[in-house]
Amino acid sequence: MRPGHPLSALSPLSVLSVLSVLSVLSVLVAALLATAGPATASAQSPDRSPLPRQDTPLAAPNFKAPYPCGQRWTLSHHSAEVRRALDFVRADGGSTAGTPVLASAAGTATRMSQPSGAGNYIVIDHGAGWKTYYFHLASYSVPSGAPVGQGQQIGVTGSSGNSSGAHIHYEQLLNGVGQNIVINGAGLPYPSQYNQSYLTSDNGCGGGSAFRTWGSDIRVRADAYLDSAVVNVLAGPTDVTVVCQKQGSTVTADGYTNNWWSKLRDQGGFISNIYIDHPAAQLPGVPVC
Repeated sequence: MRPGHPLSALSPLSVLSVLSVLSVLSVLVAALLATAGPATASAQSPDRSPLPRQDTPLAAPNFKAPYPCGQRWTLSHHSAEVRRALDFVRADGGSTAGTPVLASAAGTATRMSQPSGAGNYIVIDHGAGWKTYYFHLASYSVPSGAPVGQGQQIGVTGSSGNSSGAHIHYEQLLNGVGQNIVINGAGLPYPSQYNQSYLTSDNGCGGGSAFRTWGSDIRVRADAYLDSAVVNVLAGPTDVTVVCQKQGSTVTADGYTNNWWSKLRDQGGFISNIYIDHPAAQLPGVPVC
């Protein structure tokens, strides 16, 4: 060590002590920098996206009523039903038994059977944990595992299993837990008996086909039967949109006989095809309800 160096006045032992301390400090600083460096870089790295929240609610499909467009049904809830189910029967003059059961939303349908309980039933998996159930069917309309669209017929209303009469037992489940029924984004009431609350379906209405009627004072009925309630009247020839057709009561007028009826989109009911200005008894290009 040359004379005049700051450490030249120290004894050899003191110099060694100072050097030892400096060496230890150097090692500690290096260790701290090595530890802090990657963490700081990682936190500031522009290509690292934040993890998605795991508690975001799963959006429900836009469920629609499980029966055909324009039909008016009444609903009730039995307190013993733990999965928040609702039961539906027709309240528009039509027959509940035999009415098509429609998919509330698109998904994959599975046939199920429980003779002592739910009877013949369909489960539709809509994805994201959502499923709908349709109990007590008289028959199935789709094979098990079939993809179905909203408004597609999946079965026929009946009274199979443990049931006292034809009705649709309907459930919406999220991750296996029954939910309060929501149709078109609105929650339904839970009356304890029928004829306290009603729901008119807009499921499967579609665009329809344009026709024109003939005659005057044509009664539009709630279903395709002469004893069904009158819901509208066509005063004279009218441009109408037919969404579907089905067979019902036989009607005779001006020498013509026909048992096919058309469901009118905008008038909310059926008229006999006799009063549709077209030569065919069953209208071409119009689906069966």
